[in-house]
Amino acid sequence: MRPLADRIRPQALEDIVGQRHLLEEGKPLRRIIESGEIPNMVFYGPSGIGKTTLASIIARQTNKKLCKLNGTTASTADIRDVVAGLGTLDALNGVLLYLDEIQYFNKKQQQTLLEFIENGQITLIASTTENPYFYVYNAILSRSTVFEFKPVGQEEVRRAVERAFHLLEEEQHCTVEAEEGVVAHIASACGGDVRKAMNAAELCMLSAQVEGPVRRISLESAQELTQRSAMKYDKEGDEHYDIVSAYQKSMRGSDPNAALHYLARLLEAGDLPSACRRLMVCACEDVGLAYPMIIPIVKAAVDAALQVGLPEARIPLADAVILVCNAPKSNTAYAAIDAAIADVRAGRAGPIPRQLQNKHYDGADNPNKGQFYQYPHEFPGRWVRQQYLPDTLKDAQYYVYGENKTEQAYKAYWDAVKGSGNS
Repeated sequence: MRPLADRIRPQALEDIVGQRHLLEEGKPLRRIIESGEIPNMVFYGPSGIGKTTLASIIARQTNKKLCKLNGTTASTADIRDVVAGLGTLDALNGVLLYLDEIQYFNKKQQQTLLEFIENGQITLIASTTENPYFYVYNAILSRSTVFEFKPVGQEEVRRAVERAFHLLEEEQHCTVEAEEGVVAHIASACGGDVRKAMNAAELCMLSAQVEGPVRRISLESAQELTQRSAMKYDKEGDEHYDIVSAYQKSMRGSDPNAALHYLARLLEAGDLPSACRRLMVCACEDVGLAYPMIIPIVKAAVDAALQVGLPEARIPLADAVILVCNAPKSNTAYAAIDAAIADVRAGRAGPIPRQLQNKHYDGADNPNKGQFYQYPHEFPGRWVRQQYLPDTLKDAQYYVYGENKTEQAYKAYWDAVKGSGNS
């Protein structure tokens, strides 16, 4: 028997759950579909939220022959087979090619499609879970309209789960009695993925306690069957970069609750290295000189986490994340080194001042022999005024003291020392 998610697949636009921003009356995609003139399109969004379903409905409403290919398994020969079907009796109104996971097609395979989508023989609807502007060939994108699909809200998923249980009752000629909270839990645990919700509903039905014509589904059983199903994570995909970005930005923004949430998502996905790396970066980049001792403290917490491993690693990491969130912030060192690197990359350098060079022989052409280096420890305050930057950059200023207490204390100290002279 076909999976429930396939058996319950919507047959009309009105039956699709979610994507109201695209499919409500008056929305651009809805108007395009109703016009019957379908352009080439790219559907972008996570799995299980209606991309394939909508492509099928579009093909049916426009009387086009629907051909489905998947980028993970299809080849150039499969594209040729689709082309060979053009003009046949079952494709008199043209072919709608639904290419799922187009990001797995290489450039040459994507180029094969160009000739046929250019002349209108094939209408292409490509779908991808990754950002199409990174993964889809530019020539395809320039001939297509991109529509972003979003995870389905819990209330709409809940209605889909209720519909699934009704269909299962009809198919199995029974009555489903789900404990209070079962439907809500499935809707919440699927993470906006309707296909996962349908699979969970079907599993709950298979594991239900049978009492004559009644199938009883307990909340405990639903929780066991949907455990971790809401996790959407791919260490090489957009979701990874979005989570680690939110993790670091939450620490930078001094929000411990948000930072712990994203730390939890990384740890539940088993991505301990990313959690540790971004934590170290944030301690150096965003706290930095406002609390310099945070760097060895966070390093010690990271070392402890890597030594004990998961699940215990969550404890030192949580300590360090909360510390970073609550610490005063300064990115002065980060900004200073970037400014210095920018000068170097732009070629703004020059000979190292003679007094800073390693001692070596002065040539006969040097009229002013000697190094003339002044040793700071021989002067009051362990400082003496002398030029350290090359002549071309002698007035450059990369570092600006931050407003935090630590850096202002440094500034006051050196203002006092340097203001005394020693020139």
